Amino acid sequence: MVERNWAGNVSYGAARHHEPTSVADVQALVAASTKLRAVGSRHSFNTITDTEGDLVSLASLPRVVELDPQARTVTVDGGVKYGELATQLNDNGWALANLASLPHISVAGACATATHGSGATNGNLATAVQAIEIVAASGDLVDVSRDDDPELMDAVTVGLGAFGVVTRLTLAVEPTYSVSQRVYEHLPMQTAIDRLDEIMADGYSVSLFTSWGADEVEQLWRKQRVADSSADDDDVSSPRYGAMPSIREMHPIAGLPAEPCTEQLGVAGPWHERLPHFRMGFTPSSGDELQSELFVGRADAPATMRALVELHDVLAPVLKISEVRAVAADALWLSMCHRRDSIAFHFTWIQSWPDVEPVLAQVESALAPFAPRPHWGKLSTLRGDVLRARFGRLGDFAQLADEWDPTHKFRNAYLDAVFT
Repeated sequence: MVERNWAGNVSYGAARHHEPTSVADVQALVAASTKLRAVGSRHSFNTITDTEGDLVSLASLPRVVELDPQARTVTVDGGVKYGELATQLNDNGWALANLASLPHISVAGACATATHGSGATNGNLATAVQAIEIVAASGDLVDVSRDDDPELMDAVTVGLGAFGVVTRLTLAVEPTYSVSQRVYEHLPMQTAIDRLDEIMADGYSVSLFTSWGADEVEQLWRKQRVADSSADDDDVSSPRYGAMPSIREMHPIAGLPAEPCTEQLGVAGPWHERLPHFRMGFTPSSGDELQSELFVGRADAPATMRALVELHDVLAPVLKISEVRAVAADALWLSMCHRRDSIAFHFTWIQSWPDVEPVLAQVESALAPFAPRPHWGKLSTLRGDVLRARFGRLGDFAQLADEWDPTHKFRNAYLDAVFT
């Protein structure tokens, strides 16, 4: 049984580890436990999934992929990963609206933390959820759906594991589509700042990769929906916002091989083989990194970028790369994009928390005027009162979680710090 997260920076303190093979087994475990957390693909960089009691992985549940073409939904089990699901959907002529940069993450875990891809009009991955089956603290199954109770769905979808163990999710799907991807190099930083909204809207999914030097954004990744898989992007010479199209495959971090990355150079392909930055068949890196991510309102993003450029010399010793993405507003209570069209600033750090922590605290302090909201599954120094001020429904969420889980079976030190 794996006792560490993917990055290796968190050692789980659970007294017992479980991999149940049926939902009934999950129910029995939950009913018998006094402290329990579910763990997904272990791609969180903080202790959100940790517990002193029972740690439950759903990876061994039977795979469920039940398509309903008339309703345009798919129902999946709580252990399936996006890469597995996407392949089956595409083989049957269906697709999800968006994917995160890694296809290796679990659907349940990604939705529970409002993990996202990019796109000015694309919501985070949890916005696709139409219904959830949860094993509640009693061990009973509880079904919640957007059709029956949209307000409750908005509350529990980004649930942080506080309501129970999610054993099934129903997601919205659409007919399959093709995407082409091209990387551009050396985007002038001032252009990126001045024309950020325009750049982020210039594609179905757009990402900027930068180390926050004053002169340039090193890479612009542009993913565009195309009519069919033969409609390659032949724009091999024209600059885009002053950035030139790369003539070779690129990795977001300079100097690393591009083999793990999804195909670029304008070659069209299935949605699930272009929207992620990394291929399902490859481990994207050795895991020797830490990650943080902060979300600000779209109107505050240019000022945020200027502040980060000012911090370049502070960031440089500990930053591997930073990614900038757009995510549309939603109504989910604990979404980082709740009621706010957002720009997400992701930081991939060296794997040394003693060195990273003071830098991250300085970044969060410098960006405080823009009220950044941290990603629930990544590292942050923000707690308590600050989080309650920035996530307007956090108090309501904590109250509802207490109603569902009065003995705090699903609470852990991470949630205690969030709620109090």
